[in-house]
Amino acid sequence: MFRAFNINPPVFFGSVIIITLFLAIGIVLPDQAENIFRDIHKNVISIFGWFYILSVGIFLISVLILALGRFGRLKLGPDDASPDFKFTSWIAMLFAAGMGIGLMYYAVGEPITHFMLPPSAESRSVEAVREAMSITFFHWGIHAWAIYAVVGLSLAYFGYRYNLPLTIRSGLYPLLKDRINGPIGHAVDIFAVVGTMFGLATSLGLGVMQINAGLAYLLGAPVGPMIQIPLIALITTCATVSVLSGLDRGVRILSETNLLLAIALMLFVLVMGPTGLLLRDFVQNIGIYLDSLLLRTFNIYAYEPTPWIDSWTLFYWAWWISWSPFVGMFIARISRGRTVREFVLAVLFIPAGFTFFWMTVFGNTAIFLDKTVANGQLAASVAADVSVGLFHFLEYLPLSPITCTLAIVLVAIFFVTSADSGSMVMDAIAAGGETNTPVLQRVFWCALSGFAAACLLLAGGLSALQSATIASALPFTFVILILLWALFKGMRADLAQRDAQSAMPSTPPAQPASGLTWQRRLALILHSPSEKEVQRFIANEVRPAFEQVARELTRTGRPAEVVEENGTYALHCPAEGVRDFIYGVSTVSHPLASLSPFDTAHPDYRFEARTYFSNGARGYDVMGMTRDQIIADILVQLERYQLLVQSPASQLVTEAPEHLNAG
Repeated sequence: MFRAFNINPPVFFGSVIIITLFLAIGIVLPDQAENIFRDIHKNVISIFGWFYILSVGIFLISVLILALGRFGRLKLGPDDASPDFKFTSWIAMLFAAGMGIGLMYYAVGEPITHFMLPPSAESRSVEAVREAMSITFFHWGIHAWAIYAVVGLSLAYFGYRYNLPLTIRSGLYPLLKDRINGPIGHAVDIFAVVGTMFGLATSLGLGVMQINAGLAYLLGAPVGPMIQIPLIALITTCATVSVLSGLDRGVRILSETNLLLAIALMLFVLVMGPTGLLLRDFVQNIGIYLDSLLLRTFNIYAYEPTPWIDSWTLFYWAWWISWSPFVGMFIARISRGRTVREFVLAVLFIPAGFTFFWMTVFGNTAIFLDKTVANGQLAASVAADVSVGLFHFLEYLPLSPITCTLAIVLVAIFFVTSADSGSMVMDAIAAGGETNTPVLQRVFWCALSGFAAACLLLAGGLSALQSATIASALPFTFVILILLWALFKGMRADLAQRDAQSAMPSTPPAQPASGLTWQRRLALILHSPSEKEVQRFIANEVRPAFEQVARELTRTGRPAEVVEENGTYALHCPAEGVRDFIYGVSTVSHPLASLSPFDTAHPDYRFEARTYFSNGARGYDVMGMTRDQIIADILVQLERYQLLVQSPASQLVTEAPEHLNAG
C-alpha cells in the first residue's frame, strides 16, 4: 500500500489502465468509435451470448440450492453472530436496493416496446400484452437478484465468517488460500472494478438521457450531447461535493426521501390510472411470469435467431453482472448475522416483488393509455426515444408538469447517490477492501465514472453504453462462477466441521477455557471497557501471548505466525489436508440498553476483546485475562482442534484441502 494513498497498486493502476484504454477509443477515434463499439458488441454476443444465458441460469439454481438445503443453516458470521439490524429494518433496506435509475428509465419504455415489437406475438395484440409484461418481469425479476445474491453472499460469508476483507478476491480463499493476494486475486479485483465502472457509467448515461428528455419536455431544451455532457458534469460535481463534505448522513437522508417520493409517484399513477385493472393485471402478470420462467431462463432463440435478445436479455444480464459488486457489497454490509437461507430468500424475492408491482403500475397503465386515449402516440414516442417515454406517459395523467418535475428530481438524486456509492465500492476494491481511505481517492472514482459516462455518450449513446457493459461483464461472469464454486466448497467444509464437532464426546463451551478471577470479573462488570482500553489490552497482552506460542510451535517443528490487520490479531498454524488452526481476537462492540428515544438514536457501546476460530464457532470475551491465562486458553483450544481434526467424523474435512481462514 502507498502511504499517501491507501491503494492496492496492481488493482488500482490495472483498473485505471484498462478503463482508460477503452475510453480512449471514443476520445481518439470519435468518428469510428460507434462502429468499433458495435463490432465489439456483435462479436461478444455471437460468441458468448449462450454463455451469459447459461451462467445466469446456473446462478439462480445454485442460490436456491444453497438456501433450501443444509447450507441454509449456516450464518454469515460466527455461529453466535446476531443480525446487525432488526428484521424490519433489514427488509426495508433490501426493498430500497431494488430502486434505481433503471426503473425510472425502463418502467414505461420496456413494456411499451415489447407491446409494439414482441419477439413472437402479433404487435399490439392481447398476446403481445402478455408477452410484454412476461418479458419485463423476466428481465427485472429473480434472475437479476440471483446474480447479486451470489456476489453478496460470497462477500458476506467470507468477510464475516472468515474475517477476510470485503473484496471480491476473498471469495476465492477456499480455492487459492494465501494466493488470493497474488496475481490471480489482483486480476479478479480488476475485473470487478472495470465491470462496476461500466455498469455505473451505463446507469449514469441512462439517467442523464432521461433528465435531458424531461428538460426538453418541460422547457423545450435541445436533446443531445451539448446538454447531456454539462448535465453529467453538474451532477457528478454534486456527488463529488457530497464526498468532499463528508455529507454521508445528508446523502442517506436524501436517498431515503427519494425512495419515498418514488413510491408516492407510483401510488399516484396507481390511483389516477385504471386501479382495478392494474391490481387484476398484477396477479395475472405473476402467473404468466411463473409459467414461462423455466423456458425463458434458457431460451437463447437458437432455432430462430433474433437480434431482439441481443438488445434486451443479453444486455440486461451483462448489466446486472457488471453492477453486481456494487449491489452485492451493499446487501453484504447490511446482512451480517443472517443465515444463508434468510439472505437468499429475502434478496431474491423482496426487491423483485416491489419491482414487479412497479412495472405493473407503469407498464400496464402505459399500454392501457396507448390503446385508448393516446391511440398509439405513446408507443410512437417511445419508439423514437425510450428516454422520453416516462414524460409522455405522465402527460396523459393529471398534474403532469408537477409529476414530470418530480421524475426529473428523482432521476437526478438517483444519479448523485449512485455515483457517490458506486465510487465508494470501486475505491474499496481498489484499496484491497479498505473503507477508511483518503477522500480524494473516492473523488477520483466519482469523477472517472462521470467521465466514462460522458465518453460513451459521445461515442454512440445508448448503443455504446450497452456495448461497454456487455464487453466488461464477460470476464466477471467467469469470476462469479468461480465464486459460486468456492462458496459450495467452503460451506461443505463448514458443515463437515460442524458434523465432526457434534460427534465429539463434548462440545467446547462458548466461554474461555481458562477464565478470570471472580474479582477481575466483578471489576469488568462494574466498569465497561472503552474501545481504546480493549485495543490496548489486545496490543499489550494478547499479541505478546500469541508471539510466545508462535515461537514455541515453530521451534517444535509446527510453523506458526501472528497476523495483524486493523488492530485484529490472530495466531495462524497452517495444516495440510485440513483447515488451519486459528485463534484470533478482535475488538467487538455491543450497544448498551437504551432508556429513552434519544439514547436509542445515540447509543453507548460495550466493547469486548472477542475470540474467533477457524470453524466459525462461538467466540467469547477474554478482556482482562493475564498473558499466561491467554496462553493457557490457546493451548486448550489447540488441543480441542487436534481432537476434532483427528476424529472419524472429520473425514470429509481431511479429504478435501479446505484451508479456510475463518473467524
